[in-house]
Amino acid sequence: MTATPAEVSHESAGAEPPAVPSMSPRRSRFRPVALRLGKAALVVLAVYYALCVVLLVAYRFVAPPITGVQLERRVEAWIARRPDDQEKTYVTYSRIPTHVARAVVAAEDGRFWRHWGFDFEEMRAASADVLDGELPRGASTITQQLMKNLFGTTSRNPVRKLFDMALTPVAELVLGKERILELYLNNVEWAPGVFGIEAAARHHYGTGVRGLSRSQAAGLAALLPNPRGRTPATTSNYRAEILRRMARRGW
Repeated sequence: MTATPAEVSHESAGAEPPAVPSMSPRRSRFRPVALRLGKAALVVLAVYYALCVVLLVAYRFVAPPITGVQLERRVEAWIARRPDDQEKTYVTYSRIPTHVARAVVAAEDGRFWRHWGFDFEEMRAASADVLDGELPRGASTITQQLMKNLFGTTSRNPVRKLFDMALTPVAELVLGKERILELYLNNVEWAPGVFGIEAAARHHYGTGVRGLSRSQAAGLAALLPNPRGRTPATTSNYRAEILRRMARRGW
């Protein structure tokens, strides 16, 4: 017998609603913990960012006593139970020969004097490399690399890269180009445990930075993509390319 509309309505009214899957007790307990940890991580990042900004203002006038990468190398030496024999000598920008600074710019960031911390042309070229299935070229500028060296580590963590990028506009505004280049030349690693252009010149060529020739300056600049694995003797081709770049720019 076919049920009347009244009977169908009555049966529907008395039917139980479909069961809604409930969150497991373990998952319900984990969620607020995860939220608290996420908020704490954001607070830590915000506080560290503010500290880095304050330090950038200070580094406009004084040399950093230690950098993130230098501290990383000290921790590595401590873990490996070997001596921490870091070589580091600071020289002001006025005492660095022009051809030395130009060699580094030609090698690492050809548009350094024209951009505000980001080389969008290189970033587009790097993206095109990825789309074409090729290994991406490095698109980070000298300013971004300085932020990594001052406040980060050598890890390729994407969060660290975003942090470097967030600090880059502040560095450009606070420090200015000459100071950025001075801090970079004096704090990057040029060989295992060798920090700064003066220590690099003495380590690799047995002379001070003021005694470096154009070829030697290009030889040092050629080390920067992999300073712990390269020497001037193994980078002759790249040194020649850097010298060609300098010549094209009239340097």
